[in-house]
Amino acid sequence: MANNTTILERLEGLMSRFEEVSTLITDPSVIADQPRFRKLTKEYKELSLILEVRKRYVEALNGLEEAKDILANESDPDLKEMAREAAGECEQLLPELEEEIKLLLVPADPQDDRNAVLEIRGGTGGDEAAIFAGDLFRMYSKYCETRGWHLTISSFSEGAAGGYKEIICSVTGEKVYGTLKYESGVHRVQRVPATETQGRVHTSAASVAILPEAEPFDVEINEGEIKWDTFRSSGAGGQNVNKVESGVRLRYNWKNPNTGVVEEILIECTETRDQPKNKERALSRLRTFIYDKEHQKYIDDIATKRKTMVSTGDRSAKIRTYNYPQGRITDHRINYTIYNLGAFMDGDIQDCIDHLIVAENAERLKESDM
Repeated sequence: MANNTTILERLEGLMSRFEEVSTLITDPSVIADQPRFRKLTKEYKELSLILEVRKRYVEALNGLEEAKDILANESDPDLKEMAREAAGECEQLLPELEEEIKLLLVPADPQDDRNAVLEIRGGTGGDEAAIFAGDLFRMYSKYCETRGWHLTISSFSEGAAGGYKEIICSVTGEKVYGTLKYESGVHRVQRVPATETQGRVHTSAASVAILPEAEPFDVEINEGEIKWDTFRSSGAGGQNVNKVESGVRLRYNWKNPNTGVVEEILIECTETRDQPKNKERALSRLRTFIYDKEHQKYIDDIATKRKTMVSTGDRSAKIRTYNYPQGRITDHRINYTIYNLGAFMDGDIQDCIDHLIVAENAERLKESDM
């Protein structure tokens, strides 16, 4: 019972905080302060989840006590049998709820609820690497469809034999970054390329970067120092060629606070035929780029604590192999291997992500003091 008491004691303070936050988010002065209001709304949602599990936990504790009381004091065999069943259910449920509460009490990555920027680049392997980058883009597009997320291409550079040398997209929806962050790293493919005449298996690679999308108030940008250029977006020719300069290119000198070095950031956006919209989206990507760089120290700090680096750390680490001759996919971080490559490349990647989340949660629980 000591463990039950400890958990309930920790939750007592959260109940009073929940009441406080509930009042604050209805205060007009708080609503007017958008950054604070968003932060409190997020906290309200998180506390609601914890207290909902607490309610079920208390109900299970009370149910177990009532069942024990019936078993100790009643003589009716039917009542005692029902009590035995109820006690068994509660005893099975309590440890599960305890683990759920412990996990909810461990601070989550504050960026998990954000939208994300998805960047895929062909690596070693020439034309085949670009083709594989295209395959990965299709895989993520299909996956986003199944999640009800919206994927928008910001810019791309096509490979000579198909696929992409580079493609950058924004993904919007619920908990996008918290789900896709596990995909950051180098993805390796082993197969016979379409360009191979000897039938030999080649190994190529593409890198995937998942960046949390920055809000306007996350970073400070002096917009007066941005240098803008415009250009015509490339088209298919004929009726489809873009005859106006809707593509935008921005240059911005930014001092990296971690190194003190001034870096020139170059961003292009040809997403729409509307120049103002392209400027807005290029600015959004600039904010995300700077936000990601400034939070790299935070990411590195987490990586040093964790042995498996499931979701953070070195983006140049090889995380997954796609072996076509064997129809096999292996995620090297958690020794996860399955043989349904066709379905996986069609966007059926949730099972792999679920295993990564379980591994990540296990690490988070080890780090906590509960």
